[in-house]
Amino acid sequence: MSKPKVIKDYEKLPPEVIEQIKLVYPRGFSQHLISFVNRDGQRKMGLPFETEDYYYLIRMTPVRASNIIEEDDDYDDDGVLKAKAREKYADKYDDLDFLDDFNSNDDNDLGETEELTDDLGDEIADEPVEDFDD
Repeated sequence: MSKPKVIKDYEKLPPEVIEQIKLVYPRGFSQHLISFVNRDGQRKMGLPFETEDYYYLIRMTPVRASNIIEEDDDYDDDGVLKAKAREKYADKYDDLDFLDDFNSNDDNDLGETEELTDDLGDEIADEPVEDFDD
């Protein structure tokens, strides 16, 4: 059975998901954004993130991704997750298997930007998306 796929804005994510995202992307989000075309033919960008229960595509632009990091006290002036925050969240989520690979590698990289061309639109931000191909 595949995981439900959800498109959401960063600000609407549960706090525990945001904390997990910080562990997976300790050097910020902008270099990990992927592009997709919504049902209206508009190009959008998002941050892919997978938990044990969901596959998220978190809507954000490169500018918004940079602003999130700049405004977050868990990141230092260079846009890197502070050691204190990393330890706090790693201890909190040490039982999550999907974080193991990321916690052991600060320079994680999900690869090149990929193109997604499915029927995703802004109006379904908080709804599961059954036809979203990952």
